[in-house]
Amino acid sequence: MVFFGEYEVSFSGIGRIVLPKKIRALLKGNIFILAKGSINCLAGYDRENWEKRTQELLQSSLLEDSNADKKRFVFSSIVYPEIDDQGRFVIPKNLLKHAGLNNKATIIGVGDHFEIWEPQKWNAYLKQIHPQAIVPLGSGQARKL
Repeated sequence: MVFFGEYEVSFSGIGRIVLPKKIRALLKGNIFILAKGSINCLAGYDRENWEKRTQELLQSSLLEDSNADKKRFVFSSIVYPEIDDQGRFVIPKNLLKHAGLNNKATIIGVGDHFEIWEPQKWNAYLKQIHPQAIVPLGSGQARKL
């Protein structure tokens, strides 16, 4: 399972968006994991894959502050959204706030997971890591960052 691609989606209600079909197809079932990402975005994982990954974090020492901080950050934000028959799910308010999401989102595949970004933050991140990146404007147009 490899999540890939970049998709721009619009909200159809407060916090409700459609997960692109190519992303949904890689999830086993209609429930997935959504958590705060490390760079003001949200991270989505297949439920089975997530449970395997958490074992490593759970086995780390509780006596090390950095491990305790990681656990707090990760586990305090986890939700298990359910995807409806139209491919929609709802992002809770605390996660919307963390990512700065309002009316639109950019969903990107990152190999072992996918991320949900506020489009302007995604474009700024692209500009930071690759100054020559070209950003689509819609309707077949593009601009250099």
